[in-house]
Amino acid sequence: MTRAVLFVASLAVLLVILLAYSSFYTVDPTEQVLVLQFGAPKEVVTEPGLHVKLPLLQTVEYIDRRLLEIEAPAEEVITQDKKRIVVDAFARWRILDPLRFYETLIDQNGAQSRLLPILSSDLRRVLGSQTFTTMLSSARADLMHDIRDDMNQESGRFGIKIVDVRIRHADLPLQNSEAIYRRMQQERKREANEFRAEGEEISQRIKSRADREVTVLTAEASRESQILRGEGEAEKTKILADAYGQDADFFAFYRSMKAYQDALPGTNTTMVLSPGSEFFRYFSHAGEQGTQPSRGRAKR
Repeated sequence: MTRAVLFVASLAVLLVILLAYSSFYTVDPTEQVLVLQFGAPKEVVTEPGLHVKLPLLQTVEYIDRRLLEIEAPAEEVITQDKKRIVVDAFARWRILDPLRFYETLIDQNGAQSRLLPILSSDLRRVLGSQTFTTMLSSARADLMHDIRDDMNQESGRFGIKIVDVRIRHADLPLQNSEAIYRRMQQERKREANEFRAEGEEISQRIKSRADREVTVLTAEASRESQILRGEGEAEKTKILADAYGQDADFFAFYRSMKAYQDALPGTNTTMVLSPGSEFFRYFSHAGEQGTQPSRGRAKR
């Protein structure tokens, strides 16, 4: 009897503990709670902290209140000027009305499946109405705002708000990119050839100018050297004339010595001349003037 009472009492205490535990729940600052009673929404709790609910009758559904993100797969968009671009976009959104969100989308997976088509549709519509040049200009931010506003008009009934829409990449299709790259390469080659031709023309002008200056400088230097050489020769002739005028015999002797030096180079030079040649008049016997040399062959 005592054991049965103890068992029943223990079971009752355990049941009370379980009921007390299931009667409390906590709300994190990053979350909001939807209280459900028999599966139907009963209350929305947004205040962080410890809260009470009816055990067994009520359950709680936690809904994130942070900034969430949805990424659209890369897709091809045709712009107003018939240019094809591959766009990779994403959107950031937040749950504002947990009750409406739960009733229409249930959870984040449902939100992803509903928001992706909306994002893709608005992206195509807004970007398709603009030119490719506008896509690359500063007006791109305004286009993102237009897409965000259009999405909010459609997603407002879900209890969520689209905070921001961004394009991560906006590239040309691969075949278009390769064609553009080839045209860019050809354009760069053409510009490089023009630069080389201009450089060659400038180089030729510089070389021609330098050659002309060299020719002018060389001619002027040659003219000055000829003038100086002529003045030197004139001065030399004048000095020799003055010296000749002072002592004609010494001058004749000096010129004969220079002639011997030029005509008899080396150590074994032979000259055959007439014995009475004037060339050897200074080879006569010492003290004899006007006599003939002793031999017609002279060696040095």
